[in-house]
Amino acid sequence: MNIRKELPQDYEEVYDLVKAAFETMSEASGDEQDLVNRLRKGDAFIPELSLVAEMDGKIVGHILFTKMKIGDHESLSLAPVSVLPEYHGQGIGSALILEGHRIAREMGYRSVVVIGHAYYYPRFGYKKAHLFGITAPFEVPPEAFMVIELVPEGLKGISGMIQYPPEFLIG
Repeated sequence: MNIRKELPQDYEEVYDLVKAAFETMSEASGDEQDLVNRLRKGDAFIPELSLVAEMDGKIVGHILFTKMKIGDHESLSLAPVSVLPEYHGQGIGSALILEGHRIAREMGYRSVVVIGHAYYYPRFGYKKAHLFGITAPFEVPPEAFMVIELVPEGLKGISGMIQYPPEFLIG
């Protein structure tokens, strides 16, 4: 498996991948592939944090981290992470998350927020956001609203309501 930065020529294949990854998930909005397209065009987009996983020349996974705020402090949002259904269980999502964290840390980011499966993200160090005094601008189950400190004490003195970029179409 090769993980690399997503390139513009990958956009169509990634669109189809994200759509396929979410179409059978009951909690999916059905908008995930369009969210990726909107985020790429916005100010929150960080090209270095839009990654793809390739196997035998085929893109089988994608992850996107974009800028957001916790109160007045810059952070990242992980949304979405996508793996083609026939490649689930092979560690592709995990590899994308870990590589994304590594790059984000090197770029100076201190934290990442995610809304996702309570049983999946804690294995990477994600903890319930409310433990840090971080709240969402909408109702979300506390076990699904999580944050990770990419560096020790990455959230020290930081709390408040998160602010997603407008491309998320929240509110």
